[in-house]
Amino acid sequence: MSSATAVFARAGDSGAGQADGWTPAQLNAALVRYLMYICAIVSALTITWRAISVLVRYVRTVTCLTNDTQRYFAKPSSNYSWLKKNLLYAPMIRKRHNREFQLSSAINVGTLPTRLQFLFLVAYLATNVVFCVINVSFAASFDDTARLIRSRTGTLSVVNMIPLFIMAGRNNPLCKLLGVSFDTFNLMHRWFGRIVVLEGVAHVVAYWLGSAYKTGFLAAFTKSYTSPPFLPGFIAVIAFVVIFFQASSIARHAFYESFKILHILLAVTAVVGLYYHLLMIAPNTLTYLKWLYPAIVAWALDRFIRMARVMYHNLGHGGTKTLVEALPGNAVRVTVTMARPWTFRPGQHAYLYLPSISFWQSHPFSLAWSEESESFENGDKVAMNRNDILGKGKTTMSFIIRARTGMTNALYQRAAEARDGRLTTTCLVEGPYGGEHPLHSYGTAVLFAGGVGITHQVPHVRDLVAGFANGTVATRKVVLVWVIQSPEHLEWIRPWMTQILAMDRRREILRIMLFVSRPRSTKEIHSPSSTVQMFPGRPNIETLLSMEMENQIGAMAVTVCGPGALSDEVRQAVRRRQYSGSVDFIEEAFSW
Repeated sequence: MSSATAVFARAGDSGAGQADGWTPAQLNAALVRYLMYICAIVSALTITWRAISVLVRYVRTVTCLTNDTQRYFAKPSSNYSWLKKNLLYAPMIRKRHNREFQLSSAINVGTLPTRLQFLFLVAYLATNVVFCVINVSFAASFDDTARLIRSRTGTLSVVNMIPLFIMAGRNNPLCKLLGVSFDTFNLMHRWFGRIVVLEGVAHVVAYWLGSAYKTGFLAAFTKSYTSPPFLPGFIAVIAFVVIFFQASSIARHAFYESFKILHILLAVTAVVGLYYHLLMIAPNTLTYLKWLYPAIVAWALDRFIRMARVMYHNLGHGGTKTLVEALPGNAVRVTVTMARPWTFRPGQHAYLYLPSISFWQSHPFSLAWSEESESFENGDKVAMNRNDILGKGKTTMSFIIRARTGMTNALYQRAAEARDGRLTTTCLVEGPYGGEHPLHSYGTAVLFAGGVGITHQVPHVRDLVAGFANGTVATRKVVLVWVIQSPEHLEWIRPWMTQILAMDRRREILRIMLFVSRPRSTKEIHSPSSTVQMFPGRPNIETLLSMEMENQIGAMAVTVCGPGALSDEVRQAVRRRQYSGSVDFIEEAFSW
């Protein structure tokens, strides 16, 4: 008999959960241990998968540095292809994943998880449901049954706050350790939060029903907010319930600026109320508080690290200097000269604080470009080492921000109204984050970008072209596909693309395909060269991918950053061709 079965068998049915010396608290502690074991096993399997993937990429890179054909790595593995097609890359149903469900331009009801994410969340939810009711004797007295369920749901609600708060942190150590994106953790954070709320509500309802059985419902309800031990807990549950509705996709997207402030205030209220509730019901022990402390530490540590990173990178040495330039197509280019250098890698993003635009808010943006620079005064940037793109010490960070609503629109309006469309302002940068998916081991890289999503792909292009010229990457072919609405959007990255097109051996490896979805006339569509081509309309993803796979060199990476509809089209095309060649799919997204 397993240890878990032994625990439940010893608990028996007598007393609705207490037999042979086992108290409800001991049984709850055992369930908590098994819940943690499950999380540890899942984490260990994920770490093992990541370690194997890193090893494979390293071996592939070293093997292919001097191999221009890479035929062995171009062949697909039937078992791995099946896994990617049906589980790793598969949407929950059909092809829709990142494309949002919108009832109107202002009402957004969110996105669907992938099949693997959905299965994990369902399994974890089912585990919590089972743990809430397992070994509860419903044949016992109603009061005993309600008391046990109340204890069980309350304990699990507090314990689940530990992963809830860890997943919410921007400095979540599990992102690098497990190789799981912050976007995935953000999704799980929302669903773990719902589990915490539902278990908290079940805890209160179980108390009401158990007490109402003896004293009546009105007396039980009144005691919730008049009894000193229960009032803080009741306030905490109310805060949780408000978060449950306030954090819904509709409210989040419609009122994002105020959502974050209110979300943090409600979370603090819930934690403080829960702390005093647990302290008063068990004043002389750490029976319950020992599960709340790790959650508080995780939240406080993340906030401390965030503040420390902002202060270190932005304060001292003259501080950061920020230039905002208005661009065609309702966009701005933000160039920040950092107080201290940091390590730049393709695929990174950072959070920008613009106190003069939005005092309390920080928003994530992809790092589009970085180079070494002393400073700029009166709007003139002085480049110190234009071609040293492989240097590790980067001091100038550039972002392209498209005006939408709220902070981004206010920033664009301020820049457009400034003299010459150039605004100097204060900006604090927090980061960098991400950059965990280098493409060095792939013989072929196909990069799709939609609109401002080009900011994620430009650093990869620069990195791969430079690596090819220096013989440090396995990549032999890079195809950049950029979908834009108007040719004027080319101005967003023109200075950076000019540098890339002037790089050594660029013509041997890079091909750029520009698709203008809304050209004003056919005269706007012209191809500068055979390696930089422009087309009207939208690309046929299926056809493009098929053409590239016919002449595939080594393993292929297909990455996408852009609107949800584009991401879903690329995902579907990659899944359909899993048996045609070795092709991996990488999606850069940030669901909020």
